[in-house]
Amino acid sequence: MKLLVTGAAGFIGYHTARALLERGDEVVGLDNLNGYYDPSLKAARLQNLERYANFQFERLDIADRDAIEDLFARGSFRRVVHLAAQAGVRHSTLNPHAYVESNVTGFLHVIEGCRQHSIDHLVYASTSAVYGANTALPFVETQNVDHPLSLYAATKKANELIAHSYSSLYRLPTTGLRFFTVYGPWGRPDMALFLFTKNILAGLPIDVFNHGNHQRDFTYIDDIVTGVLGALDHVAAPDPAWNPALPNPSTSAAPYRIYNIGNQQPVDLLRYIEVLERCLGRKAVKNWLPLQAGDVPGTWADIDALAHDVGYRPGTDVEVGVQRFVEWYLEHYQQRAA
Repeated sequence: MKLLVTGAAGFIGYHTARALLERGDEVVGLDNLNGYYDPSLKAARLQNLERYANFQFERLDIADRDAIEDLFARGSFRRVVHLAAQAGVRHSTLNPHAYVESNVTGFLHVIEGCRQHSIDHLVYASTSAVYGANTALPFVETQNVDHPLSLYAATKKANELIAHSYSSLYRLPTTGLRFFTVYGPWGRPDMALFLFTKNILAGLPIDVFNHGNHQRDFTYIDDIVTGVLGALDHVAAPDPAWNPALPNPSTSAAPYRIYNIGNQQPVDLLRYIEVLERCLGRKAVKNWLPLQAGDVPGTWADIDALAHDVGYRPGTDVEVGVQRFVEWYLEHYQQRAA
């Protein structure tokens, strides 16, 4: 089928688009190639996608209403995977306007395009950050998420609310995926694994926040993509058991669904660093820092709902995933240096 993948030059978007292309779908990839991080990495991902005959690229900004309306009018898309966003919890404290423009206004433009053009299913990226001040682990989709600790998380919660209103008003099937700390080859340079690897190889200290007392449900990119495609193929439908007197926030009488998508195996940050040190054959010099504003000490995904509905089962241990990242990093950046 013909699909639109927004954020196709981004980390998760690139891998998702490639998996769809490999299985024979026709993909239109959208990205604005902004400079939030090294645009050359985005260009390299895009170059890989453009090797597929069934791929077409559109350089557009989702915040550009007229451009998105035009894209949907001529696109004839059947389904949409919306992964474009201004990412980063910490950066949202420095540049809040960019987050509302991209993550709220841009999301509205995409979901309105889906409504106007009778899209079969919209799958969109949410985040584990929506759990915010909640400390009841593991995080379950039925828990309250009304206490975000960052503007980034608040914009993603807004996406979930907007999606429900469209599912309810227009019967548009929508599925939101709460991603848990995704890592792997072609990852984002602002994420911990990338930053740690770069600094360790350069002999520089790594910043270890919360004095190393973090736990994260690190999830390998291939497992994430398997879950995204499974959710995409499982079109959201009304929950016949939904009770308005005791509403489940992850389902609805409308065709609306929210899923956690993680590894269900939280890992101590210090163990994660130890695995990376073994893969690199070097020890890290650690700069111990307090918990950052907007950050949370731990995440842990309950993935039972996604496992039940689409058979999602992550299978990549952190030792394997970090090794694959390191192999990619060394190859990619040695080639660039050459």
